[in-house]
Amino acid sequence: MTQTQSLLRSTLVYCILFVAAAMSVMLYYSATKTVGVPDVAQDEVVSSVQEQEKPAVPAKSDEIRIDRNSQTSNYFCVPMPESVKAEEVILENHYMNEELWVSISSSQPALFRNFYAANSVYGNSGCVVDGRFEAGEERTYLRFALDGVYEYRSIFEDHILYVEFVPPKEAYEKIVVVDPAYGGEETGVTAKNVVSKDITLNIAKALKARFDESDIKVYYTRMDDSNPTAADRVGLSAATKADMLIRIEVSGNENSKLYGTTTVYNSQFFIPGFGNVELADLLEREVVTAISGKAGGLVEAAETDEVIGGATVPAAAIRVGYLTNSQEAILLQREDYIERIADGIYNAVIKAYEEYKK
Repeated sequence: MTQTQSLLRSTLVYCILFVAAAMSVMLYYSATKTVGVPDVAQDEVVSSVQEQEKPAVPAKSDEIRIDRNSQTSNYFCVPMPESVKAEEVILENHYMNEELWVSISSSQPALFRNFYAANSVYGNSGCVVDGRFEAGEERTYLRFALDGVYEYRSIFEDHILYVEFVPPKEAYEKIVVVDPAYGGEETGVTAKNVVSKDITLNIAKALKARFDESDIKVYYTRMDDSNPTAADRVGLSAATKADMLIRIEVSGNENSKLYGTTTVYNSQFFIPGFGNVELADLLEREVVTAISGKAGGLVEAAETDEVIGGATVPAAAIRVGYLTNSQEAILLQREDYIERIADGIYNAVIKAYEEYKK
């Protein structure tokens, strides 16, 4: 055997040994299932439910016991049946309801009922109020009521989901709350079968497409036809320690000739540096510029305005036009016009961070 042949044979042996070692490592980690679990925000969850036309809340429910005495881990620990795989688990952040949903692509009520009759969740459960599981047609949901709004970090290992609860302000440097007004039976101004609640929601969805590509975290008070209370809308901005609250409204008046964009602010609550007036002014200028519209100016919030009047963060409501004006009503139904309104609001937020939040 020549020296060259010997060298080639040695190289081949080392390659085989390396591949075998690599495969062993891969098999080991595959067996132990240390996997990060994906999570989605409430606005994304609601959209998915709507598209599939499935109820947001499954029908059957059972309690999940919480072992409050076991604080041996910094994580909230959720054991699961051995048949549940990591890739079947998704965390859903239902922040408007202050709930964490663990969504599992398996619908076996008897399996989960028996499992959680014998097993408790445990660990760092201080912010968990209670828990229950609900079996839908295709998925099972472990629903945990929380004492506030949180973001999550999680891993799945050895059939246990480990969840770390993180306050929003620790997870994100920039936070904005967007509040599409109305919803449900509260339609807002209506003209010729066009309702304001749909217009504000369309603008919020256009905004989401922009903010999802930015470094700004946005929480939405609604992304469907629900109607959160004023307290819940304001409460979201407080719970997340948001830098600002932007409400989207539509105007209406008996005088059908009135048109233009106005912005509402709370003149009774002063915030030094960047406050209600500064935010309202930015919104008015940027939206009017984006749509090449008429500026109606800044308007003081009425005493009955529970959202703008109740917020303790910089807050303003941008009224994007008069649905009772025939020309603006047509514009407010156009997709390109909605996109331009969203551009204006987005630009106002960017300038707020550039000019005031450095």
